Amino acid sequence: MPHGDPEDKRARFEALALPLMGVLYNTALRLTRASEDAADLVQETFLRAYRTFENFRPGTNGKAWLFTILYSVFVNRWKRARREAGPIPPDELEERFQRFVEVAPGADEEAGKTEAWGERWPPEVEAALRALPEAFRAAVLFVDVQELSYEEAAAVLRCPVGTLRSRLFRGRRLLFASLQEYAREAGYLRPVN
Repeated sequence: MPHGDPEDKRARFEALALPLMGVLYNTALRLTRASEDAADLVQETFLRAYRTFENFRPGTNGKAWLFTILYSVFVNRWKRARREAGPIPPDELEERFQRFVEVAPGADEEAGKTEAWGERWPPEVEAALRALPEAFRAAVLFVDVQELSYEEAAAVLRCPVGTLRSRLFRGRRLLFASLQEYAREAGYLRPVN
């Protein structure tokens, strides 16, 4: 319906997209690790989705369609930033690595910002998720958090289902390893005797 009524298009788009704004923002926040970047990412996702709403097939998974756009925008921004940044000096690379490994002071504040969207996780869980490499983090977010099927998540990430399964397996193992002590302290695992 490329030449349909603009008011009808707006109403259909709002009915599909607006209820998903919170989950899109939470996912964007966990991908970008910064609330301003996440808000920009969601805004651009909504703009692109509205412009191309004629491509959406009613009856298909609107959530997966929006996540596909969100992830595409995220990857394009990341690639553009890498091109513009040029090579990173070794000293700066070492400094970035140290910041990545250590949870920076105030990181818990950023994790708490998701509370407004109804998804508050313990700081240990947020930190472990942020520490995952991007490909593993995205797989875990789309399958385990947003509950997309393997096929839908693979389509969002533009990779074969087997690759998604591999990333998901590795991401889950890394999360398990980094959260074992927290899980014991919280009573999810039995103490090691």
